[in-house]
Amino acid sequence: MMSGSRNTSAYIELIKTFPPRPIGSEEELFATQKVIDSLIDRGELTPDEQDYLNVLGSLVYEYEQLHQEPIPDIHGVELLKALIAEYNLRQKDLVPIFKTESIVSAVLSGQRNLTATHIRKLSDFFHISPSAFFESV
Repeated sequence: MMSGSRNTSAYIELIKTFPPRPIGSEEELFATQKVIDSLIDRGELTPDEQDYLNVLGSLVYEYEQLHQEPIPDIHGVELLKALIAEYNLRQKDLVPIFKTESIVSAVLSGQRNLTATHIRKLSDFFHISPSAFFESV
């Protein structure tokens, strides 16, 4: 058989190893993701492996659409707080952006608003779009 062609028996073997079924629980989701990860780790896949991966990916997508909580849209100061936590920063790490630690504190506590200059400097600092700081419409 030519390289890159479909081999029904190879595809059947993949299905026998881990039969694809609709995912109904977190445990089944993790098991399916483990198989997906093992396929991806192989590098270049045969057409049969790619088809099988697509089927498993569709099952994961379907489960996530039905069961996963939507990611909340955060912006402004809430986004800044999340970024500070994610990057394990302290207020003094943002002094180059805000000029003083007291301004950082006032912005984080809601006593001062983010300015256009703050947003531009924050977007450069965190390598994100300035639009991330504004509420989506």
